[in-house]
Amino acid sequence: MNVVVVESPAKAKTINKYLGSGYKVLASFGHVRDLPAKDGSVLPDQDFEMLWEVDGASAKRMKDIADAVKSSDGLFLATDPDREGEAISWHVLDMLNKKRVLNGKSVKRVVFNAITKKAVLDAMADPRDIDVPLVDAYLARRALDYLVGFNLSPVLWRKLPGARSAGRVQSVALRLVCDRESEIERFISEEYWNISALLKTPRGDEFEARLVSAHGKRLQPRAIGNGEDAGRLKALLEGASYIVDTVEAKPVKRNPGPPFTTSTLQQAASSNLGFSASRTMQIAQKLYEGVDIGGETVGLITYMRTDGVQMAPEAIDAARRAILDQFGERYLPEKARFYSTKAKNAQEAHEAIRPTDFYRSPDRVRKFLDADQIRLYELIWKRGIASQMASAEIERTTAEITADNKGEKAGLRAVGSVIRFDGFIAAYTDQKEDGEQSDDGDEDGRLPEINARETLAKQKINSTQHFTEPPPRYSEASLIKKMEELGIGRPSTYAATLATLRDRDYVTIDKRKLIPQAKGRLVTAFLESFFTKYVEYDFTADLEEKLDRISAGELNWKQVLRDFWKDFFAQIEDTKELRVTNVLDSLNEALAPLVFPKREDGGDPRICQVCGTGNLSLKLGRYGAFVGCSNYPECNYTRQLSSENGGEAEGVALNEPKSLGTDPTTGEELTLRSGRFGPYIQRGDGKEAKRASLPTGWKPEDIDYEKAMALISLPRDIGKHPETGKMISSGIGRYGPFLLHDGSYANLETVEDVFSVGLNRAVTLIAEKANKAPGRGARGTPAALKTLGDHPDGGAITVRDGKYGPYVNWGKVNATLPKGKDPQAITTEEALALITEKAGKAPAGKTARGKAKPKAAAAEAKTTKTAAKPKAAKAKAPAKSKKS
Repeated sequence: MNVVVVESPAKAKTINKYLGSGYKVLASFGHVRDLPAKDGSVLPDQDFEMLWEVDGASAKRMKDIADAVKSSDGLFLATDPDREGEAISWHVLDMLNKKRVLNGKSVKRVVFNAITKKAVLDAMADPRDIDVPLVDAYLARRALDYLVGFNLSPVLWRKLPGARSAGRVQSVALRLVCDRESEIERFISEEYWNISALLKTPRGDEFEARLVSAHGKRLQPRAIGNGEDAGRLKALLEGASYIVDTVEAKPVKRNPGPPFTTSTLQQAASSNLGFSASRTMQIAQKLYEGVDIGGETVGLITYMRTDGVQMAPEAIDAARRAILDQFGERYLPEKARFYSTKAKNAQEAHEAIRPTDFYRSPDRVRKFLDADQIRLYELIWKRGIASQMASAEIERTTAEITADNKGEKAGLRAVGSVIRFDGFIAAYTDQKEDGEQSDDGDEDGRLPEINARETLAKQKINSTQHFTEPPPRYSEASLIKKMEELGIGRPSTYAATLATLRDRDYVTIDKRKLIPQAKGRLVTAFLESFFTKYVEYDFTADLEEKLDRISAGELNWKQVLRDFWKDFFAQIEDTKELRVTNVLDSLNEALAPLVFPKREDGGDPRICQVCGTGNLSLKLGRYGAFVGCSNYPECNYTRQLSSENGGEAEGVALNEPKSLGTDPTTGEELTLRSGRFGPYIQRGDGKEAKRASLPTGWKPEDIDYEKAMALISLPRDIGKHPETGKMISSGIGRYGPFLLHDGSYANLETVEDVFSVGLNRAVTLIAEKANKAPGRGARGTPAALKTLGDHPDGGAITVRDGKYGPYVNWGKVNATLPKGKDPQAITTEEALALITEKAGKAPAGKTARGKAKPKAAAAEAKTTKTAAKPKAAKAKAPAKSKKS
């Protein structure tokens, strides 16, 4: 009997079926060791020795693997076919060696690019040894990311309160987003005019031609800069006669693109389907690991973490047969198409992402997949099959026309195109972002019949005014594309990088655009000022190239670390003498458009609008940065820093308290003010004044006397409970709008309910809450949102929504979902990993089910030292999994 180690329990079950009873397939659940999330886990003074930690859940799994290996004939390490998969295999092997259970047994590494019977059996027949240079590259990346994060982040905490973290790739990606925002803020719009003529042929067909030259000079784009010039040119065309100089019809071929790589899949899924990078990878993971197709678990796509653009020869043959069968002979090119990667620093070559079987068309598997899975599978299938189809044939027609007005001449041009043969477009068309032209045709449309030297009749002259627009904010798709072009990071990490920026509140996403928040812009400005080299695009790309050369066996990984650490450590040491005033002065200049937005009255934006003499500047508080007056405490003017509305700060309109009226009961004035934590209502003055922050969604400009009175008067008495006779009240608390009755709370759905809910509805909500929490002090179990199936040890796994957010439940184990995770999108495998991790953290030597933890597992959970080679997983990544 041989032991096979894979990463996912879903894959373990499927692969065991393929291999038969002579094999026992066990899952590692991703990484089995990690660098502890504390300082001192990588030791530069000891030649970058790494200290590895095994948590309880991983220790239990490693014990199961070790026990199986003891009685086995050999070991096959079959983790994923990428750098992280190689590292997991290395970690497993290293730990088994330390346990001394191998005893000369055969150990082989196998990789399969798809979870199909043929792919698995072929891989098992062609094993190899662990790729040491690939593990070295992993170790170097893990050490670099750790050293940057655990040395640079504390500098941010000390010098820039409110900042949460910095990272080797994360900070450079954030800089891209912030630099684009700065471009937008600096952008000055310019006026320009476009002029065109609606013309008619002798046969009565109309078409439009654009003005391209006048008075013998060619007009460059946006050359007509004002209405006066536009008017003169329009007058010239109004009185002109028109004749066709030349007509040229030119055939053009458009070739298909290659099958998807990780980054192009993420980009296309964002543009075509609206998926985030993380969501795309979650769905692709499931399609790769396999879905139930008529009672058999089948992997539908090849491995989804790849830079490769080429398909295997047998896949190309299968695609060509499918094209012939489904589209016809005309759509099959004479020879197969071969592609080479254009990505900068493309890493280890794997197959492109493609269907495992091209005859398994989207229509044939639709009933077995959920809505998102079929949409992504269809995208992958169409792109894969289109990559081997015939070129699209397009006829592009250009007509050059002369306008003559009493000797004054101008040139016009009409361009049109028509698809003569759709070719690959019959299967797949790309959807572009930010106004880019799609590849499924030509935006100019088709021209009518036009002949050279014939006269045209003028129908109408159009003169339209336009203004240049700033560059668009990045979307996830366009940011991934830019990072890949610059060679920053690697496609397999893009989803995690973007998720980190969102989780740190450095960026938000609005209408699929990435908007840097004030916190993110402060961090970027700080790093650009004091750690310039480490957020430079070229430096980061050069470091990535070195890491790739390590994986190719061309560089020593520890020498790369030594070279990096020498300069980086010196830079860290230099910041110890850095004064906060130096930091603030630098940030004031770097972020001037954000910190000092233009004033409507044209006054100096750096002078306090309240006292008129103080200088405004960034200030650092416990909860982050804000703008304050230099005359504090005599002048207590403050306002928040905000990236909204193109850099204008919140509360700019509240330079002084705005009077809203007088409270009829107390006689005190109600004012709308702006403070460090945002806009608020205040009644009265001094220490006894009552204050109430504006609820989420309420804008200062919408606040009137009635809203202010309602807010400042909270809590609101609704009426006495008909059974207890005690008052029911409503209010807004730390966790949102609520009802209060006899010391018990019930949630309200919206802030507006606080002011409008009646007694009958309030009594009903309180009763519903009481029914969910029977017994003294007991909390009821929320109803299941989704049932995922049974746990391998028995018992149902469900997804529920609790007081602190959605979680997965199995028996007495509750595991919170990662921030931003859609509870409806959680898979059984992800839930199992979360439950296993949670169970491994049970206190006082107990497992989550109350049984004593085995001594071996407890001992394995202790931190271990590895000088030779270490392991990589995110310090706090859920379920110890490397999957995005």
